[in-house]
Amino acid sequence: MSAGIRVVSPGMFTIVEDVGRPGLANQGVGRSGAMDRRSHDLANRLVGNAPDAATLEVLLGGLVFEALEPVWLAITGARGPVRIEREGAADRPFDLDLPVQLGAGERTVVGTAQEGMRYYVAARGGFAAIPVLGSRSYDSLAQLGPPPLVAGDVLQLGQAGGEVPAIDSVAPRPVPDRLRLHRGPRADWFAPTADSALFGTPWVVGSRSNRTGIRLEGPLLERSRADELPSEGTVPGSIQVSSDGVPTILGVDAPVSGGYPVIAVVARQDLDALAQLRPGSAVRFGHAS
Repeated sequence: MSAGIRVVSPGMFTIVEDVGRPGLANQGVGRSGAMDRRSHDLANRLVGNAPDAATLEVLLGGLVFEALEPVWLAITGARGPVRIEREGAADRPFDLDLPVQLGAGERTVVGTAQEGMRYYVAARGGFAAIPVLGSRSYDSLAQLGPPPLVAGDVLQLGQAGGEVPAIDSVAPRPVPDRLRLHRGPRADWFAPTADSALFGTPWVVGSRSNRTGIRLEGPLLERSRADELPSEGTVPGSIQVSSDGVPTILGVDAPVSGGYPVIAVVARQDLDALAQLRPGSAVRFGHAS
C-alpha cells in the first residue's frame, strides 16, 4: 500500500463506498454501496481501477484533502467548482470527469455542488479500508463498514491495476427528465386516484432524504385497503407508501424488508439518478417500457 491522501476537512458527509454487499439480504444485510454506481464506475475507469475499487462519496462538497505522494485522481457525479491548491503557486481548476495527476503536497478542494448531490472521488489503486462482510462500503442504516471520514484521516491506496486512459474529454451523462417505474407488488392496495396522482404529479424531494430513503412531497396516495401488510422483502427503488399516504423511495441503505405496501419500483437503469436528487427539486415519473 502507498501513503495516499490526508483528509484536511471531511465536508458535510464523506464516506468510503464500493459495489456493496450483494447476496446477503437473507441474513438481513442490505447491499449498500455507491448510491450513484455509474459515477462511481466512471471515476474508477478514469484512473485505471477495477469497478469494485473503493471511492469516496462526498455529499454536497466541502471535502479538502492533501496528496501525500504523486497520485492520479478523478472526480465525477455532482457538478461544482473543484480546485487544486499548492503553497506558493496559483490555484488551478480540477477538471471533472477526467484523470488528473496531483503532486505530493497539493490539495484538492471540492466546492459546494451546484447541480446534483454527490461527488465521487477515485484514486489510482483504490482507497484501502478494512472490509466488513466483504465490502469497504459504509452502510448508514446498519452502521457497517468504515465510518465517515474526519479531519486527519490518512487513506492509503491499493495497488494500481490498469493503465490511466489517455483521454481529453468525456461526454456528459444526461440526467433523465423523469424516472421510469415498474408496477409494484402491492399496486392493487391503492385506489385508482393514487396511480393517476403518482404519474401525473410533479413531486418535490423532501428535506428528510438520505441514503436510506427519499421522501416525496405532493398529494397523498389513497389506499383501497386499510388493513396492515405483514413485513416483506424490499429492494432499493421501491416506493413505499406509509399509512398517511406519503410515498418514500427506498435508497441503497434501506432495510431489506418493510411493512408498507409498495406501489411501484424505480427501473434499474434510473436508480443512479436518485443519488443526485436535491431537496426542493421536482421529480416526475413515467411508465417503464
